[in-house]
Amino acid sequence: YIKLVTQLFGDHMYITNASGCSSAYGGSTPSSPYCTDKRGFGPSWAMSLFEDNAEYAYGYLLGQDSIRNELKDAVKALLDKGVATKACEAYLKDADSKERSRKVSDDLLAALEGVTEPEAVMIRENKEFVAKKSVWAFGGDGWAYDIGYGGLDHVLASGKDINILVLDTEVYSNTGGQSSKATGAGAVAKFSAGGKPTAKKDLGMMAMSYGYVYVAQINLGYDKNQAIKAIKEAEAYPGPSLIICYAPCINHGIKRGMDHSFMEAKAAVECGYWINYRYNPELKAEGKKAFFLDSKAPTGDFEAFLRGEVRYASLEHEFPDVAKELFKKTKEDAMARRALYERLDAE
Repeated sequence: YIKLVTQLFGDHMYITNASGCSSAYGGSTPSSPYCTDKRGFGPSWAMSLFEDNAEYAYGYLLGQDSIRNELKDAVKALLDKGVATKACEAYLKDADSKERSRKVSDDLLAALEGVTEPEAVMIRENKEFVAKKSVWAFGGDGWAYDIGYGGLDHVLASGKDINILVLDTEVYSNTGGQSSKATGAGAVAKFSAGGKPTAKKDLGMMAMSYGYVYVAQINLGYDKNQAIKAIKEAEAYPGPSLIICYAPCINHGIKRGMDHSFMEAKAAVECGYWINYRYNPELKAEGKKAFFLDSKAPTGDFEAFLRGEVRYASLEHEFPDVAKELFKKTKEDAMARRALYERLDAE
């Protein structure tokens, strides 16, 4: 998921990464999985903590907005002086355009090369911030559903143009396999050794309740095109976006092995355990259909999927009677979510 997002927007991305598996991947000193293109542009990345990663990204955004407002004032001053008129006019028109910001920014910097006006010097000194950036917060469900939820909710509620990518393994993976609010009923994890008795939190529906947050659930093992479409729509949306990604994990105990994680992810959708969808508030504002259920009706064996992963199968092995009831609840929870999404899709 991270590779895909950086391939799409990496030349103008700022990333904050909550502590966890993804930050271990992202900050594996002395190497780095992130790179630059032939012009030297690439993601700017920093790790944060579980509890404040969303706020950290929000700080990135507010800081950049403040600097860019000063840059725009400087460009207006140069325009009033008749300096680089064409480049200044183009920049002021498209500085915040996600499609044209890089072009007008490059043209502005080229036009101001060697110009000695103080505003031109200030612009060159802050050239990193001339073009519009795409700000992202990466992290797992332990952060997004649980410890950092208050901050994530605050940032989504702000209405600002910020993007949240949640790698949902349905468990605290990096810290030892503890149960999170993303853990489904019946799953065995630390703090739920007898099977989690409550349903998985529906983070996407909670975010959709604001009405102005772009929300999508994606699963690369099931539908790559839907994932790409959702990520592009989220980034293009001029407000907050939340993308929740189904992420098979070693803590799931996938019996067919982690080398078959894409097949396992596909099976999760085919049996109805995971559901792909997109919600775009821009379409709603235009009076159009805004919610799209992107998963076909389930055809797979739900309980066979559960038994294919140790996190569920171990409960049946140790407490078969409890497993029978909780497996039933897990399926009922999943089908109830789908029924709700089908109603939204029909509107």
